[in-house]
Amino acid sequence: MRPLALCLATAVAVTSPAATAACAQLDDTWSTDFSKRTVPMEELMAGGPSKDGIPAIDKPQFETVEQANRWLGKREPVAVVEMNGEAKAYPLQILIWHEIVNDMVGDTPVVVTFCPLCNTTLAFDRRFEGRVLDFGTTGYLRHSDLVMYDRQTETWWQQATGKALIGEYAGSSLTFIGSPVVSWNEFRAQYPAGKVLSRDTGHPDYADRYGRNPYVGYDAAGSSPWGFFNGRNDTRLPAKERIVAVELEGGTRAYPFSSLSEKRVVNDKIGDRHIVVFWTPGTASALDSATIAAGRDVGATGVFDRVLDGKRLDFEPGDDSQFRDKETGSTWNVLGYATAGPLSGRRLQPINHGNHFWFAWAVFRPETKVVR
Repeated sequence: MRPLALCLATAVAVTSPAATAACAQLDDTWSTDFSKRTVPMEELMAGGPSKDGIPAIDKPQFETVEQANRWLGKREPVAVVEMNGEAKAYPLQILIWHEIVNDMVGDTPVVVTFCPLCNTTLAFDRRFEGRVLDFGTTGYLRHSDLVMYDRQTETWWQQATGKALIGEYAGSSLTFIGSPVVSWNEFRAQYPAGKVLSRDTGHPDYADRYGRNPYVGYDAAGSSPWGFFNGRNDTRLPAKERIVAVELEGGTRAYPFSSLSEKRVVNDKIGDRHIVVFWTPGTASALDSATIAAGRDVGATGVFDRVLDGKRLDFEPGDDSQFRDKETGSTWNVLGYATAGPLSGRRLQPINHGNHFWFAWAVFRPETKVVR
């Protein structure tokens, strides 16, 4: 049975105009098993580009920090993935045009993703049930969030949650990998020998786009999501409020940037985990001005376990956008490294987190507690 017919035949509500419209966008290039689905088809909306119309980067090339200094502004946002002693930066000025990078970091297959409509920068382990998966864009959105697919089974996956929605793996989940977004200045200071995703992406027709923002003003205060969002609006925070989203056994929390930018540090406890949330200025928004390097300062965040060597640390703001623990007086940066003091050279254990727009997090995690 062809994809369109199979989609319609197994839809939860075949008579739903939204479901019919979503199915109608399918073509015979899909080999997805549409009989396996965890969400109704009417929740998916065609975003405009077709399958792989936003091309993933499959053979990423990398440059040195010195080389990347020639084209990256010091406040530009980069996603950082560090594994097994290797640190890589993925500039959002490139990710905003491709949304997916299939890569290897520290011998681990990873996929680094960015959904501009939700401001979600997330990375996952590509190893799944004995396979290494490669990902592409479906051309569909669910609640305004990127829906990607793996090329091995053509299962459709929700980027914001890492969960499989449709296909062979429906109901399964990918494993998250930490991918904090910080300024280029922070990355190059901490990782002078790090690697940086090159503008030589294998897509020469995109070369003159890198550094530009096709979503000018999208994150303006008080603005609403574009028409691709059909979820429930949680009014506890403005829709486009940036949050630090943390999900641990024992609770799910959202820390609004508007509060963090005033306090800069939150010492908290979720379940049995004592955590600290850092916010520091100096990182540009990728979704503000026409040139990403000129975007307004929205800051960067880090989340860490604040127990080190069995001892709990309590943190406070320090000087020069850094942080200080009260127990030893050591100075720490937003990446969790002690830069001075008795603990210099040590690192706090990172805790996976995201800097989502509130609407994009709350629709998937409505039970979230907001910490102001």
